[in-house]
Amino acid sequence: MNKDKPSAYLKVTEEVELMLFLIAQLPQKNRNNIKTLLRDKQVLVEGRVVTQFNHLLKPNQKVEISGSKAGREQKYAGLTILFEDPHLIVIEKQEGTLSIATDRREDQTAYSILSSHVKQQSPTHKIFIVHRLDRETSGVMVFAKSEKIQKMLQESWGPTTKERTYLAVVGGVLAEPSGTIISYLNESKALIVYSSQNPNQGQKAITHYETIQSNKQFSLLKVNLETGRKNQIRVHMQDLGHSVIGDKKYGSSLNPIGRLGLHAWILGFTHPITKEKLRFETKVPPKFLSLF
Repeated sequence: MNKDKPSAYLKVTEEVELMLFLIAQLPQKNRNNIKTLLRDKQVLVEGRVVTQFNHLLKPNQKVEISGSKAGREQKYAGLTILFEDPHLIVIEKQEGTLSIATDRREDQTAYSILSSHVKQQSPTHKIFIVHRLDRETSGVMVFAKSEKIQKMLQESWGPTTKERTYLAVVGGVLAEPSGTIISYLNESKALIVYSSQNPNQGQKAITHYETIQSNKQFSLLKVNLETGRKNQIRVHMQDLGHSVIGDKKYGSSLNPIGRLGLHAWILGFTHPITKEKLRFETKVPPKFLSLF
């Protein structure tokens, strides 16, 4: 049985970017070795994983080089905690896990799992939802640890969210490999979202898409949201005539991988308290790649 190597601890004496600090402190490692440490989440600043090479270090901070890969991620059935500090938690949610309980279902949700997680730290700790992902959508989500942080994140979500990128697998090949969809979305009493070009019939929704890969049957799209309306990507793909696979609700008759072909891939935003730029990129679901 292999034992993890012990961690190394380094003290910061001046304001400096993380990559430059590590190059100076680890002369035995080259730039590629250091990039690998960052990628594998083996670099921690003040006990927290940092993967950004240009992260700004402050004097007296402690940098830890962990002997094992990504040891700080905590996995639960249905989700993995990617990042946690006293203010917020970032997770990767699996498909099939509800963000929060509904009238019809109250079993294991991301909210209930994280509520139990923070109560292990202290019985008085609570969790607050910032945004949601559909049950069958996987990927990055943020939760707040107080109402104050929840409010700060929600109020600044648009301006401070630098990246909000999804991967979508749709049926067929798009006539325009990239483009922008703009429409107005309105939800019916039956909880189906409808798209219209009439500004009086819903909230404005803007979706940018770009084809990454395609074959005769499917296309893998990189999708950036300018607005974050309910079911926005699913409805806009239906508008294009190329519904997300597995999305019977919005026009797809294809379900080759037994799940919805939608994944919240990258999320980059500004921390409401520290003002640090945080960025989380998850792996492309292997089921998506299996189609190409």
